[in-house]
Amino acid sequence: MKRTAHLSVVRALVLALSFAALSGLHAAPVQGDKKTERKDKNTERKGADANPDQRQMRDLDEQVQQTKSDVLSIAAELNQLEEKLLYPSGTQVAIFVALAKGDELRLDAVRLQIDGQLVAHYIYSAKELEALRKGGVQRIYVGNVATGDHKLNVLVDGKLKSGADFNRTEHFTFHKEVKPKLVELTVAGPDAGSTPITLGEL
Repeated sequence: MKRTAHLSVVRALVLALSFAALSGLHAAPVQGDKKTERKDKNTERKGADANPDQRQMRDLDEQVQQTKSDVLSIAAELNQLEEKLLYPSGTQVAIFVALAKGDELRLDAVRLQIDGQLVAHYIYSAKELEALRKGGVQRIYVGNVATGDHKLNVLVDGKLKSGADFNRTEHFTFHKEVKPKLVELTVAGPDAGSTPITLGEL
């Protein structure tokens, strides 16, 4: 009986110690959680302290971007105003250059003469040529001429798909009225089966 009572007491002590150990094991993470909570709170405080600076930086960046947009808009308006002042509608003439659709001519340079005077000489980069091939139109010249008839000479330099040099000169006449004159020159190589340089109005 004494041994049985002793075993019962030992078992009770073992169970008690086991429960205590298990309780300690479960309690340990709680302490860690408290430390983690403290760290999280400290991080939140630091984040809260940094947030105002970040907001100020974002606000400043937005203001800079808005200012850039305003400056570009003002610059565009000034350019338009300057163009109106320099080239009044009564005397303004603008000449544009385009490549014939699907043409593989490598356009190197275009020269323009109005009434025997050289008014434009433009050399094309690879990017500009690519833009023309994709259907882009370039304004090569804008200036003033009196009302009436004027002679326009167009000189084109380039290379054909075969690598051969291509040079062509065409002579045109256009009539200037008391309104802006918009002229388009379409350039094509001989492989296109059409006139190398044609004159049209926009």
